[in-house]
Amino acid sequence: MSKPTLLVMAAGMGSRYGSLKQVDRFGPSGETIIDYSIYDAIRSGFGKVVFVIRESIEAEFKQLFYGKFSDKIAIDYALQELDRVPEGIKVPAGRQKPWGTGHAVLVAADKIREPFAVINADDYYGQQAFQIMADFLSQTGNEEHVLVGYRLRNTLSEHGYVSRGICEVDHEGYLSSVTERTHIYITPKQEVVYQTDEGKEVKLTGNEVASMNLMGFTPNVFAQFEASFKAFLQENLHHPKNEFYLPSVVNEIISSRQARVKVLNTTDHWFGVTYQEDKAIAQRKLKELADAGVYPENLWETKNIKSV
Repeated sequence: MSKPTLLVMAAGMGSRYGSLKQVDRFGPSGETIIDYSIYDAIRSGFGKVVFVIRESIEAEFKQLFYGKFSDKIAIDYALQELDRVPEGIKVPAGRQKPWGTGHAVLVAADKIREPFAVINADDYYGQQAFQIMADFLSQTGNEEHVLVGYRLRNTLSEHGYVSRGICEVDHEGYLSSVTERTHIYITPKQEVVYQTDEGKEVKLTGNEVASMNLMGFTPNVFAQFEASFKAFLQENLHHPKNEFYLPSVVNEIISSRQARVKVLNTTDHWFGVTYQEDKAIAQRKLKELADAGVYPENLWETKNIKSV
């Protein structure tokens, strides 16, 4: 069986961050967060990376990353543009917002023929998470999809509230549903809570299983993405801010019983970059990981990365 592929969603606009965070530097030797994801993917046994990007950043993105990775792992690209819609659909003139993470997966359909994992370009997931994902996707004859679940407390921000997909997992370890909770934060008493629409604080344990968009699929899932996107467009074509999200497709797969989604838990700590204030935190955490020996001080100074 061929090695699994990693699909990296890197077409985000970075409006809240204020610049292209996909190419910003966070590591001790100037590495991007993508560098750490690719490094972990290589040593976990992934065989190819497909970047989903926008045409407007294509030249800058390839200049930064292609030469760095192309001699270490197979590289390909897919473009996520507003006009990548089913034949016969006309994009409304006022639409500017991207179609969403579900659309980002769909535009890579012609680039992938093997089991694949999906990640966000601006998120750090941890080496253990990549390893258990690669091991699962490499199982011969496995027709199940998979989600890596994080302890909620290991994904929270140090300086504000976040939204998280809280997973319900059945007794066999399969995903039952994903519920989006907004305004999750840590109180001064170090309690984890979320705020309801009415402003009421509801306590959480912090041990809930959170989805951070690290999901794995067999390639036959693209038919479901295509059907779901067509249905989304029928209902939302003229709603300029609505997006076609990856978790909504996963919920459809579960509710329709087309396939099961195995939940694999990781003790890794996740962190992401949404605001400029997140940059210093990410830099500190990556330096700590390098100091602890989890990564070399300079990722690509190591000429031969050992993979499984």
